Amino acid sequence: MNSIFYLLLFHTCMVSISANGKEPVTPEKKALQIAKRNAGLPDNVRQLLVVFNETPESSSAVLVALEKKGKLWRIVSAPIPAGIGRKGFAAPGAKREGDQQSPSGFFRLGQLFCYDKDVKTRMPFIQTTAEDKWIDDPDSPDYNRHVRGETQAKSYEKLKIRSDEYKYCMVIEYNTHPVVKDMGSAIFLHLSEGDNPNPSAGCVVVTESDMEWLLNWMKPELKPSILMGNDKVLMSGKLTDPMKAGSKSAK
Repeated sequence: MNSIFYLLLFHTCMVSISANGKEPVTPEKKALQIAKRNAGLPDNVRQLLVVFNETPESSSAVLVALEKKGKLWRIVSAPIPAGIGRKGFAAPGAKREGDQQSPSGFFRLGQLFCYDKDVKTRMPFIQTTAEDKWIDDPDSPDYNRHVRGETQAKSYEKLKIRSDEYKYCMVIEYNTHPVVKDMGSAIFLHLSEGDNPNPSAGCVVVTESDMEWLLNWMKPELKPSILMGNDKVLMSGKLTDPMKAGSKSAK
């Protein structure tokens, strides 16, 4: 019941009604507008998560799943509440290690890690073990990389923890191609701590039921990706150059 109330409240807050009585701009319509403005998306991307907020500093965002049919994007989900960095979205290219912000830009959705052996998804995944780590030490040669086993890195995140937050953990490929020192690491799409999405250190956080729906919907051949940032930044249409996204804002 709490999650339903949260969704309804969140949806209401995200609706912008103009003073002249025009039809409200719902999150779904805004996501379609954002996708349309970002016409530079790679042609092979047919599934897209659009994640945005209205205030850059807000740690709450909305996620809308889109799928491309022919040349048109279509909505395939109701707005999904999402948590992002505790300090909101970083400006394009401004994300840094430890800043508690989520990066802005277009990124591929990469490796999926799952606690369980059997998962209802067509996406390839690795069953997580206690030896799986993601390196967040900027001075390590394995910075922003997955390592299974021993590492000389001074700091890292374990990918199998006591809570279920990483039960499903999908890499958002920010700062991965190439990896740039201090630009940020370990940006994932993962589960919330409880029934409602919580702020994160820079990841995108959704509830378990929403994540399971997303994983069941995703198809690897449709190249699932994510476009994330403040709505005004995304509406500018300047974040969809995959080469620039990969070098500076794709972690």
